[in-house]
Amino acid sequence: MRVWIAGAGYGDGQVVEAEDARISVLDHGITVGDGVFEAVKAVGGETFALTRHLHRLARSARALGLADPDFELIRHGVRQALDANPETGPARVRITVTAGPGPLGSERDAGEQTYVVAVGPLPAVDPRVDVAVMPWTRNENGGLTGVKSTSYAENVRSLAYAAERGAGEAIFANTSGNLCEGTGSNIFVVLDGRLVTPPLSAGPLAGITRELVLEWAGGEESDVPMARLAEVSEAFLASTGRDVQPIRAIDGRVLPESPGPVTRKASEVLTQRSAADLDP
Repeated sequence: MRVWIAGAGYGDGQVVEAEDARISVLDHGITVGDGVFEAVKAVGGETFALTRHLHRLARSARALGLADPDFELIRHGVRQALDANPETGPARVRITVTAGPGPLGSERDAGEQTYVVAVGPLPAVDPRVDVAVMPWTRNENGGLTGVKSTSYAENVRSLAYAAERGAGEAIFANTSGNLCEGTGSNIFVVLDGRLVTPPLSAGPLAGITRELVLEWAGGEESDVPMARLAEVSEAFLASTGRDVQPIRAIDGRVLPESPGPVTRKASEVLTQRSAADLDP
């Protein structure tokens, strides 16, 4: 794999072999997780919804008090990284922006930011997935709520917890006892025939695929008390890597329909519309 890096030691950007890439051990993204990122899908060497991803990257950066990322520089880096990895096929493009080299503590230097664009294979997705409800909650009122930061240790731990229980994704309640999100996905459920996903006020990330499903396939945003998961007739996860992935079971309860008609419609609409417009 070859990666594109800009920042300290790399100026306006260079493509290097991954094993030759060098980032300072004092980079705040490494020492305290002071950074933001996006994962973008690319097919045939072309990205999907890159503009939406970049705008969310900027929102995340502002929420952390970081300078707005340089969109033109990142677009250049994405192009360079994709061109340098033509053998990848369907790809996941990881864009990371950190505060750059800084102190060992939480205080931040006003230095040059670090930019990294890496390209890897887009993992295959199972036709259906089981999910496990986490025993800990998301804080819908936290300082990082809705921010796609590089501080992902809780998600790593939660995915391991789910895997130990035979599930492929973990889902969380928030502190109010309502449904929130997965580790790297949004969740949609069908209740009383209505397609529902938690509102942003419930604490989930403003997912790009979530946004497109709401725009293109309909559905509504509404709080879902965790107790109502027992009434769900069908459900699916939505994310860049999964698109629309039907949920087979929630905490061991097999859903009546997987995929059901609402899930199939959402999947079909997303597939058709995304094929017709790479930058919606």
